[in-house]
Amino acid sequence: MKSKIKSSGLSYKDAGVDIELKQALIPQFRKIAMRTSHAHVIGGVGGFGAIVGLNGASKLAAPVLVAGTDSVGTKLKIAFATGRHDTVGIDCVAMCVNDIICVGARPMFFLDYIGAGKLQREVALQLVNGIAQGCREAGASLVGGETAQLAGLYRPGEYDLVGFAVGIADRSRVPKPNTMRVGDVLIGLSSTGLHSNGFSLVRKVLLERAKMKLDAHVPELGCILADELLRPTKIYARLAVEMFDRFGIKGLANITGGGLIENVPRILPRNLTAHFRRGSWPVPPIFNLIAQTGRISRSEMDHTFNNGIGMVAVVVKEQAEPLLKWLRSKRQMAFVVGELKRGEPGAVIE
Repeated sequence: MKSKIKSSGLSYKDAGVDIELKQALIPQFRKIAMRTSHAHVIGGVGGFGAIVGLNGASKLAAPVLVAGTDSVGTKLKIAFATGRHDTVGIDCVAMCVNDIICVGARPMFFLDYIGAGKLQREVALQLVNGIAQGCREAGASLVGGETAQLAGLYRPGEYDLVGFAVGIADRSRVPKPNTMRVGDVLIGLSSTGLHSNGFSLVRKVLLERAKMKLDAHVPELGCILADELLRPTKIYARLAVEMFDRFGIKGLANITGGGLIENVPRILPRNLTAHFRRGSWPVPPIFNLIAQTGRISRSEMDHTFNNGIGMVAVVVKEQAEPLLKWLRSKRQMAFVVGELKRGEPGAVIE
């Protein structure tokens, strides 16, 4: 006689995974993504893989693909605490795209990964809408991604947000450090604030030690604290493409975690040092607030935050003023912040 196995009646949803909700969201994700699509997208959201044609590659002498991935990091803690999830999607795109443009790539497409313990419809829609907005700013197509429900892995109400960007470049025009010379000028493009770096220290200083409230108005900032901390990362993609094309910049550095000190040397040859002049650009109030409240040393600030500079371009001296004028015409604040000098590869802020 066969023994009968009694069913517990449990379902995948009982275990915390709502497949029906995920399936219901896919058409909405597809609709949002379609607003970012370009002619090179052949197959996007909903399939097993996105299909993207290399439109424009025939115009390049030696086309190469450039890929980058990054996450929003602990800035997400601010989104969790405030229930505001509409800007961190922009951060996700920016953190990836701002890297690949430094090697002369034109962004083509983007994919996202959202991992959560329990999928929440409104949160997911806010995230994907933000990602789509970031893609539009970057000139990239949102072609797909993954929304994973990982019951028990994340705390209630929390998630992780990761991005993947791919661009195309002409291999012959990828910046070469050996073209840089003593006297080349460093142009700093202003950041929109903290961007998406250093938030472990930001939270430790402002929220844990100083006990500041996210919904409190901060006179020095001219807004509530949450508005400042959730200000999205500037996306420099369209500016970068034109800077390479119009002005022949020799290099471009994305100023993320590590600041000017650690990021600019990544694009320099072995015999040159980047010398920055402190005070040659305005530092947004948020950085002074963090430094003063946490009694953080100038050196620590230099090694942790962008301190008001989101990108640094290297250009010949004769092109510095025309480049500045053009950037300002595009409503991008920019300044001559230093120059290259002979020495070991590195960066000094004097």
